[in-house]
Amino acid sequence: MCLSTVYKNKMDPESIAMKNVMSIECKDGLVILTDLMERQVAIEGELEKANLVDGYVIVKERIPA
Repeated sequence: MCLSTVYKNKMDPESIAMKNVMSIECKDGLVILTDLMERQVAIEGELEKANLVDGYVIVKERIPA
């Protein structure tokens, strides 16, 4: 089983959006993360990079103008 840590904008401990992510869905400008406990977090933005071997994902967060 491949679980990942998702970061907002950069790989930094203070930028962690969610740990133990088992699924990611991109829909209508949102990146929807679901963890092992089936909790969900939605981030307005887009998927920037996913490295499933190293277990991390970076989401570029959309910043309101």
